[in-house]
Amino acid sequence: MARKLCVVGVLLALIVVMGDTTRAQDARSVLQAAVRAMGAANVKTIQYSGTGWNAGVGQSFSPQDDWPRFEVTRYTRTIDYDARSSREEFTRRQGNNPPRGGGGTPLQGDQQQVAVVSGNSAWNMDGQNPVPQTGQYLAGISVSDFRQLDILLTPHGFLKAALAANPTAISLTLPASPGAITQNGKATLVSFTAMGKYRVNGTFNDQNMLELVQTWVPNPVYGDMLYELRYTNYKDFGGVKFPTVLHIHQGDPRLSVAHNSMEITLTSVQPNVNVPRVTVPDAIQKATAPAVRAESQKLADGVWLIAGGTHNSVAVDFRDFVTLIEAPLNEERSLAVLAEVSRLIPNKPIRYVVNTHHHFDHSGGLRTFLAQGATIVTHQANKEYYEQVLFNPAPRTLQPDRFSTYYPYFSGGRRPLPIETVNQKYVLSDGVRTLDLYPMPGLNHAATMLIAYFPKERILVNADLYSPPAQGAPVPPPNANMRSLQQIIQRLKLNVAQHVPIHGTPGPNDQFVQIVGRQAN
Repeated sequence: MARKLCVVGVLLALIVVMGDTTRAQDARSVLQAAVRAMGAANVKTIQYSGTGWNAGVGQSFSPQDDWPRFEVTRYTRTIDYDARSSREEFTRRQGNNPPRGGGGTPLQGDQQQVAVVSGNSAWNMDGQNPVPQTGQYLAGISVSDFRQLDILLTPHGFLKAALAANPTAISLTLPASPGAITQNGKATLVSFTAMGKYRVNGTFNDQNMLELVQTWVPNPVYGDMLYELRYTNYKDFGGVKFPTVLHIHQGDPRLSVAHNSMEITLTSVQPNVNVPRVTVPDAIQKATAPAVRAESQKLADGVWLIAGGTHNSVAVDFRDFVTLIEAPLNEERSLAVLAEVSRLIPNKPIRYVVNTHHHFDHSGGLRTFLAQGATIVTHQANKEYYEQVLFNPAPRTLQPDRFSTYYPYFSGGRRPLPIETVNQKYVLSDGVRTLDLYPMPGLNHAATMLIAYFPKERILVNADLYSPPAQGAPVPPPNANMRSLQQIIQRLKLNVAQHVPIHGTPGPNDQFVQIVGRQAN
């Protein structure tokens, strides 16, 4: 994988190398100068609107691609700083963006999204119905924490939070270059700790405008994942200076090309707009995070579906070892799956973990099993990405996991990471049970997809291609992923009786054939 450094990535390195700690400034004087320059002294609320694009973070088409983008045709955000509330609403569509990758790609028509946070409560709106968001953003930081942190990272939110904290400041000397945040190479970096655990850096240019804000949030794939906001093209709105271009990165550009997550060009900014007090609905106040459950269902002799959440795994009993298909989400999920597998198949090690593809929600639990000594079996296009990003030995300060604790076992060349790759048919067998793995070419969803097939049991396992409808649920319309799955079944002459999805419940092949056949009618 080519390691491409964007301007921000270079800036990160320069901040570390060129920050002149011998000329440390009084942070409060820096912030107060910014308050005056940005007209922030009396800003209590703000509402801004515009258009642009956002992206499906963690859902790139391949490890060499950026996050897949969607056109945002309407964007409005309203913040009440004193009430610690925010309402973000937007309309997005596929637009002219290539329909490659996950995260809902390709979108059909317009999609409306409304995200709300008030204090420690977070919810989305489905029409007029509030939907609690008690889980985690990208299986790492809690949704409520992430949305509260996002308020603090806005230009005026940063000033308020930094002044209320114990900030520090250093002067920076940055070389003149295209994309530099200052005109004369002079800038100041102010740092503080937000919410007791998140380090936040803000870089002010020579005009005392906040142009770059960085923090790090826990993420199962990236670890301490960079969350970075660039604020440019400031304009005056009734005495309040506010940027009119907001550009956000999620992911570390020093490790991977994938990091651009949103850009909005603002057409309206209204400071101190009248904001109705946000009332947390009763259903949201009473909502609690769902317990992590691993519930097993026998599919055939020696083959179990491990369900109980949004993502499934499949455990396979071989003579001397266990193979697990899929380690989704994060370590919490993997530990629950590991406990259930140990109960079902005691006294056998999990020797292999098959990874269907590289998307965050399907690879976030792999580190747990690597720390247990398992070999990861994945598409050949994932190997370098996993070595450099997912299995990067950098410390995980926000959310330590088993692999970050035991990674020295693999470091220093003492032992290479146990990763086996698939570029054509790959077979796991003990002479009695056989599991065949095949790469899935021609998909727009992911370039690194594998499917798993049990020839004796006639079971086909897939991720994100086809989920049989639950009993009584509407039959889904056929799509390109289903048709691609049908084509490879026919080309490989697989004698499938049962489809087992990573999302959803198993279903018979004759139902799948009927659903896909509807497209010809």
